[in-house]
Amino acid sequence: MVDKPINQKAWLLVLPVFVIVAFSAIIPLMAVVNYSVQDIFNMSQPGFFVGTEWYREILQNDRLQDAFLRQLLFSFVILLVQVPLGIAVALAMPTRGFWVSLCLVLLAMPMLIPFNVVGTIWQIFAREDIGLLGRWVNELGIDYNYTADTFDAWLTVVVMDVWHWTSLIVLLCYAGLVSIPDAYYQAAKIDGASRWAVFRYIQLPKMQNVLMIGILLRFMDSFMIFAEPFVLTGGGPGNATTFLSIYLANLLQASEFGPMSAFSIVYFLIILLFSWLFYTVLTRMGKGT
Repeated sequence: MVDKPINQKAWLLVLPVFVIVAFSAIIPLMAVVNYSVQDIFNMSQPGFFVGTEWYREILQNDRLQDAFLRQLLFSFVILLVQVPLGIAVALAMPTRGFWVSLCLVLLAMPMLIPFNVVGTIWQIFAREDIGLLGRWVNELGIDYNYTADTFDAWLTVVVMDVWHWTSLIVLLCYAGLVSIPDAYYQAAKIDGASRWAVFRYIQLPKMQNVLMIGILLRFMDSFMIFAEPFVLTGGGPGNATTFLSIYLANLLQASEFGPMSAFSIVYFLIILLFSWLFYTVLTRMGKGT
């Protein structure tokens, strides 16, 4: 038998994707790497190689270290709030009838709002003088002012992100729940399983894969959050809401292109490392159950 030649025409369909990725991701990334090891923006002398000078300057910066710890705390709080809340809402949602479509539409609405518009909405909504939330909280006797108090600003950013993105966890968990056959629930009812037992041994395992995706997505999104807190607080008051992305924007505004490029690479590697750790831990936990 003569082997048929392998048809390579399929590569013609994939080639445009590689070209688009090269221009939109790889080439800009290599440009940033080049800027991070050379001082090419110095007007007084031609560009020259500086090696790891920008990286050392960035990693020894106290403001960057504070922003990194602030970012870790924010992402941890976001996951700690949104994951249990998303599971609880998904469990409470109806599985049949007209209310299913209504709930899904209402849940999807916050995610459809652009990031900068979300920041603008909450900037007005939480104002202590004209905002509905701000005035209502102050009328309860609570001294609330996110523009002046660091804790209030931090809490407002957290609540804003919970409102914006908890729906993602809800929709993913709900997709896992509706895929469970009714036979599982019937068998649990016959065995006299409690509500907790049904959740622990039937519902939670079915949500495990989608939860892993949701946790990874929410961690990456929360670790790269920029537009919402930038519009809401501008990183203040002080540096209370200056996350890593806002710190990077401050470097760009100050025209510190060398340190900015070095920090961009470090920022990218940090997100890549933490995402890999999350994926590894969650995958091993899934295999152990």
